[in-house]
Amino acid sequence: MPRSTTDGNAAEPPAKPTRGRSRRNFAGSRPVMDDVARLAGVSKQTVSRVLNDNPAVRPETRQAVLEAMRTLGYRPSRSARSLASGRTRMLGVISFDAARYGPASTLTAINTAAQEAGYLVSSIALDTADRDTVVEAVDRLSAEGADGIIAIAPQRPVATALARARPDTPLVMLDNGLGDGTPVVSSDFTAGARLATGHLLGLGHPTVRHIAGPTGWTSADRRAESWRETLARAGARVHEPLVGDWSADSGYALGRRLAADPDVTAVFVSNDQMALGLLRALHEAGRRVPRDVSVVGYDDIPEAAHLLPPLTTIRTDYSAIGTTALRLLLRQLDDPEETGDAGDTGATGDTRVRGPVIPVELIVRNSTGAPA
Repeated sequence: MPRSTTDGNAAEPPAKPTRGRSRRNFAGSRPVMDDVARLAGVSKQTVSRVLNDNPAVRPETRQAVLEAMRTLGYRPSRSARSLASGRTRMLGVISFDAARYGPASTLTAINTAAQEAGYLVSSIALDTADRDTVVEAVDRLSAEGADGIIAIAPQRPVATALARARPDTPLVMLDNGLGDGTPVVSSDFTAGARLATGHLLGLGHPTVRHIAGPTGWTSADRRAESWRETLARAGARVHEPLVGDWSADSGYALGRRLAADPDVTAVFVSNDQMALGLLRALHEAGRRVPRDVSVVGYDDIPEAAHLLPPLTTIRTDYSAIGTTALRLLLRQLDDPEETGDAGDTGATGDTRVRGPVIPVELIVRNSTGAPA
């Protein structure tokens, strides 16, 4: 008697051998799922299950379908996968200041990891963090059918705007959280500033000056806060930080002020681009690095090792940040109740960060040394 067709796995008829057939059987048009099913001797539904890695498919049936796909040169379309899985297999990314090294590296990592997982990425780079702009970006990605959204949210207003936008699609945020259980991935800003400042104090410098990033950026604020706390614990004098805008130009302008102060012997800079401007200002003022002034940057951009002198800096693993964010988003898609590693606050113990905290590393090069 024929087997029942009510069970998904039992419904598959025995796979018919494909030997002897070729794509010439279907010449004249691009092969479609029906062609694969006919050549493999299975139903179209079984082909769909194979495309979506359904564990209910028997190994020999899966092999027959894959062989038929190779024989025909069949490539499943996004629409075919969407119909089979109920997903568009497209993810959205909202980013700010995307030309900077950190956001650009993170976005590259997200794209690479998404491609490996079989997803496409639609990214929107915004110049402003006002509520209307953020809501419009969320609405646009939702209209495009994004299965989930990753928001690179370096400024607190971005998190506030996203909280008001309340996207219905799964969401993962970078750097800032909404305080509602939404997964957050962050670098360990606090540990990075502590390592940089502690390194300079450990070399014998009486204190460490700081060129900070713009106020309101989570990374800049946390680094400045940790720098200040590290100096206070060591009993060192705490000067007011000089605030830049992440650019080498601002590092140069602020560096000229520091270069004119003979008491300055050590500077921690909140990113490598501003450190590059500081190095030029010190050179023009005749202040030798590291003999007269030691400099530590942040990020470890590819050019840092090739500066004169090579720059001591804090290495941030932006690849890990991007891939971790994507992993958390895919976990949400598989389990809507998933909220990430909510209990992991990293080495900082910072309760403001609810989710994975990616470690940083001090990279010591020739721009730091003991004071003359």
